[in-house]
Amino acid sequence: MTSLVTRLAAAAALTTTLALSTALPAMAQQGGRIIVVSHGQANDPFWSVVKNGVTAAGQDMKVQVDYRAPETFDMVAMSQLIDAAVNQKPAGLIVSIPDSSALGPAIQKAVAAGIPVVSMNAGSDVSKKLGALLHVGQDEIDAGRIAGAKLKEMGGKAGLCVNHEVGNVSLDLRCKGFTEGFGGKVTVLPVSSDPTEIRAKVKAALTTDTAIDTIMALGPLSGEPAIAAVKEVGKTGAVRIASFDLSANLLKSIAAGEAAFAIDQQQYLQGYLPVVFLALNAKYGLIPGGNVPSGPNLVTKEKAAQVVDLSSKGIR
Repeated sequence: MTSLVTRLAAAAALTTTLALSTALPAMAQQGGRIIVVSHGQANDPFWSVVKNGVTAAGQDMKVQVDYRAPETFDMVAMSQLIDAAVNQKPAGLIVSIPDSSALGPAIQKAVAAGIPVVSMNAGSDVSKKLGALLHVGQDEIDAGRIAGAKLKEMGGKAGLCVNHEVGNVSLDLRCKGFTEGFGGKVTVLPVSSDPTEIRAKVKAALTTDTAIDTIMALGPLSGEPAIAAVKEVGKTGAVRIASFDLSANLLKSIAAGEAAFAIDQQQYLQGYLPVVFLALNAKYGLIPGGNVPSGPNLVTKEKAAQVVDLSSKGIR
């Protein structure tokens, strides 16, 4: 009798295990995983939020996800990372595309190998051409136009566009859109990702050209030092500053009136949604019918205080 009960219990346990196995995404059953290759390092305040979204989606969908990026903005290294990912035959590949001419061949190899690809953050204009299923992000030139028009409305006439990642097509589009929307004189200031250098160059630009009344930063990496530079030359309030993307410090500056607004592309979604889409595609064959816009949204002084806490937690 005892042995019969034992056998029945074992059979029930096996049935439960099989049911759970069937319920798991196909990629988990096959030992597959999703690989993310971005141009942004996870220790960058912006990209750390993207990585948080990737990690959370992997946990929620019960799939293994690897996040990879070159040590610096390096398209050759990034292309090699994509090639290495393809060789591992992942169940899905997520890529950012800041330079389609440099990364296109590697992405097309992935598509040719039958690997489902979703692009995020950069590359909305080339994603479909390269064979990606869809793109999650914002239209950068439109976002720039919106920011430029808003700063023009606030009285801006002479602008400075601070580019901290020269060669990133998405940032070039932001500057282009800003120039079109702003309508006034715009000077592009190329800088490195070193905050000390950025602060010094912005300060020098403001001292050399006293007509500059508006600064458009292309991310917190340049936005925060720009705010510091404006303070150092005693022009807080006189020079309007806006930035793409969010950081806790940038939001505090907006809440304090030291910066006008930030353009939020909700990068947490850019990390989270592609993982969800690829997991559902592997399990059910589901995929959205088009690109998913994650932004832009303007975060002004009235809204800034509400999202400071979420930004400090790595969600906004």
